[in-house]
Amino acid sequence: MGFPKDFIWGAASASYQIEGAAFEDGRGPSVWDTFSHTKGKVKNEDNGDIACDHYHRFREDVKLMKDMGLKAYRFSISWSRVLPEGIGRINEDGLSFYSDLVDELLKAGIEPFITLFHWDLPQALYDKGGWRNRDISDWFAQYTKVVVDALSDRVSNWMTLNEPLCHILLGHYLGEHAPGEKVSSTEALRLLHNMNLAHGKAVQTIRKHAKKPCNIGVVPNPYSGVPATDTKEDLDAARAFTISGTSRGIFSNGWWLDPLLIGEYPKDGIEAMGNEFPADMIKDGDMEIICQKLDFLGINVYTGLVIKHDDVHGYKVCPHRNGYDQNALKWAVVPKVLYYLPKFLYERYKLPIIVAENGTTLPDWVSLDGKVHDPNRIDYMHRYIKELKRASMDGIDIRGYFAWSIMDNFEWSEGYNERFGLIHIDFNTLKRTPKDSYYWYQNLILHNGDNI
Repeated sequence: MGFPKDFIWGAASASYQIEGAAFEDGRGPSVWDTFSHTKGKVKNEDNGDIACDHYHRFREDVKLMKDMGLKAYRFSISWSRVLPEGIGRINEDGLSFYSDLVDELLKAGIEPFITLFHWDLPQALYDKGGWRNRDISDWFAQYTKVVVDALSDRVSNWMTLNEPLCHILLGHYLGEHAPGEKVSSTEALRLLHNMNLAHGKAVQTIRKHAKKPCNIGVVPNPYSGVPATDTKEDLDAARAFTISGTSRGIFSNGWWLDPLLIGEYPKDGIEAMGNEFPADMIKDGDMEIICQKLDFLGINVYTGLVIKHDDVHGYKVCPHRNGYDQNALKWAVVPKVLYYLPKFLYERYKLPIIVAENGTTLPDWVSLDGKVHDPNRIDYMHRYIKELKRASMDGIDIRGYFAWSIMDNFEWSEGYNERFGLIHIDFNTLKRTPKDSYYWYQNLILHNGDNI
């Protein structure tokens, strides 16, 4: 026993992080173009103008994916490449790029998984209020229809939103990501509500207009608790932490999962916010629009927290031990999150799970032998996927795993400072060099994970 025979082994990327060609063929600017060109917002004043130049090199990149043995490739659409003003005029050159990419993937035997929104909101729509404008849910539905009309004759797998928490809270609450706002928690929830409406209307649009049977999901990045011991008390504490609406304030998973999956904002979170909860944002029929039937739940998982039972609060967070295992961003290496997070979410929401992102950043470079040796990435993936396999063997419906990322890329506010890729990119020459982890993953896919 292990992973199902039809398990989806893939890798992932995002449009602004790899495409480049930021000002070519009619693409309009996004908030990330504006943000990255604002002094002091991104390390080393980096930007995505060229990135990995995937826009021009996608055929070379798809060949590398095929050689790796990928069964699927998850990529996002640049909204402003398709609709430069966010609504209205369609940029046929932009659509053609994605159509050609889909064709190339299918020719290589790789199933495309499309993410409709991975943070790069068209600047023109931000100038109209962005996510604080309730009309944005209709704008997103219009954009979704354009993409579905163009690609759904060949694409079956759709993801509406990637990590709403990061886009809203890092981008609009903490100001660390584009567009760089710092609003109140109350205002952040208003933005979230409009994004949730956009998700719901996108699902409706795909279901109505898709030309072939479709599988639709959403991709949050829930933070998991891992029990400190195997006792029932610690297991229950870790579960309570994971599904709570209060364990991490408005960062708590309940705010970002419950509306989409059970049709209500978390009761404990609302109670804790009191008068700061913007109840007036919810109009008649909103929650029915938001809570659409989904075919799977995508999750992006990198790290987690160790949780112990507490007699007073029910759970408490245990500090990581001194000298804890960590990646280049100082994120703790906690492999068991790929067992417990799918378990807790599957128990609560009853949806098949796809791990839509998992990986690690390391200070990789090309060695004297011309290769990129990244044993710690291999060890990281081995440990995490082994835990995912354990979850699958325990009856959790796990449908797929996507490594983050297919290649080194523009890592948002970190610029080109971090390397998550299975393929090394020399950002001066744009030369691609598969890392040792590329070949390790190739072998894993060949054996469907039976070799770990």
